[in-house]
Amino acid sequence: MTFTIQLPAPRPQRVSFFRRLAKQKLAVAGLIALAVVVMVAFFADLLMPHDPNAVNLTSVLLPPGSNGHVLGTDELGRDLLSRLIVGTQVSLLAALQGTTLTVVIGVTLGLAAGFFRGWVGKIIMFVTDVLMSFPGIMLAIAIAGILGPSLNNAMVALGIVLAPGAIRLVRGSVLAVREETYVEAARSIGTPSGQILFRHILPNVIPQLIVYIAILAGLVMLIEAGLSFIGVGVQPPQASWGAMLSSSFGYIDRAPWLAVFPGVMIAGCVYSLNLLGDGIRDSIGKKVTQ
Repeated sequence: MTFTIQLPAPRPQRVSFFRRLAKQKLAVAGLIALAVVVMVAFFADLLMPHDPNAVNLTSVLLPPGSNGHVLGTDELGRDLLSRLIVGTQVSLLAALQGTTLTVVIGVTLGLAAGFFRGWVGKIIMFVTDVLMSFPGIMLAIAIAGILGPSLNNAMVALGIVLAPGAIRLVRGSVLAVREETYVEAARSIGTPSGQILFRHILPNVIPQLIVYIAILAGLVMLIEAGLSFIGVGVQPPQASWGAMLSSSFGYIDRAPWLAVFPGVMIAGCVYSLNLLGDGIRDSIGKKVTQ
């Protein structure tokens, strides 16, 4: 007599999020570029060859590679490389502040508008629609002008202006999840609303929110550069990439490198963040917590 032992079929191996992300070459390249920028900002004091605010009127508009200035000097004789390095700190701080404020406002009000129907949701969405009816950059300029020109005030303005987009994103995700069977089941057995919100609904919003944050950080960095360009963001003599672009405008014919280097840094960081956001979007899976 023979016995046949049937082994269970092997379960399909689940590919982790990080393995899927590692296969996204452009996203990995963007992540590496951003890591380099973060390291430069962290070790800025060690990497700067000169004082970024030291004025030397005898070395004005020197081309790259002259007299110990790798990237040349600006209209006041300040070392351009040192100012770019300091500008890295400012841009990352701006991205962190603006993105954090936008996400906090967006998640808080978006969850409330999507989960609590009635007058609460109506008021939140009415204010959101009013804010979105104004041109975003004009509204940011107006708010920053009222609060006063500074980096912190500019980021507060950006947080207010960009929050409606985050509110709509979170609200849409909440509306889709709150009708799921397991949410209805939790509600039917008397589970408190707060527990349903934070245990069942919020975890399903996080995947879309992570992708949004990566793209939002690039947008914040770009708008901060624009606000500094027109003088309502970072104030002299503090260096930022947007302020450096603004000061280079009058010397673009004689010293084009003044605009090229900060412009490349802005474009590179924003592009890297977008690549990372796209990679996360393609790699992440929607996790439903039941």
